[in-house]
Amino acid sequence: MQRRHFLTSSTGLALVAVSLVAQQTALAQPRFTVSAAQLQQRVAERFPLHYPLAGLMELDVQAPRLRLLPEQNRLAAEMVVVGTGPALRRSIEGRFDVDFALRYEASDRSLRAHKLRFQNLYFSELQAPAAELLKLYGPVLAAQSLQEVVLHQLRPQDLALADGLGLQPGDITVTEDGLVISFVAKPQ
Repeated sequence: MQRRHFLTSSTGLALVAVSLVAQQTALAQPRFTVSAAQLQQRVAERFPLHYPLAGLMELDVQAPRLRLLPEQNRLAAEMVVVGTGPALRRSIEGRFDVDFALRYEASDRSLRAHKLRFQNLYFSELQAPAAELLKLYGPVLAAQSLQEVVLHQLRPQDLALADGLGLQPGDITVTEDGLVISFVAKPQ
């Protein structure tokens, strides 16, 4: 009877120990965090952007204000757009909204905007026909201004520990505070 109790207790303790080791290993898995401020600073370096539209007008897209959308695992970008040119006769200001997912590009260790979704291109001072015409150009403007734009670039030292463990960047998770990059095993 005591022997059976001892074996049952020993088995139970072994299972608890294995569980604790597994939890510690999961917690010890390397992760890399990029703050919202780092993302904002990096993307701002690539703007303003200038787009001529068939000699009729020019659109200048200012640096986006990024918003984290953790519930969708995406980021949103709101940009001020300034339109000028012969078709407008004056400078007008509008707003341009998109959201996007992120992907890791191994060739240059960068995090890039991916799967862009155009939301809105709005100019409050334009008449409806002109506003609708510009709205048609919105998805093209979105693709040109943010598709595959580098939001952050990892340094070799950022990846040194993971690389030494045979890991590479995997999932990118958008959180309330920024991005968390988890690591996965490198393919054999």
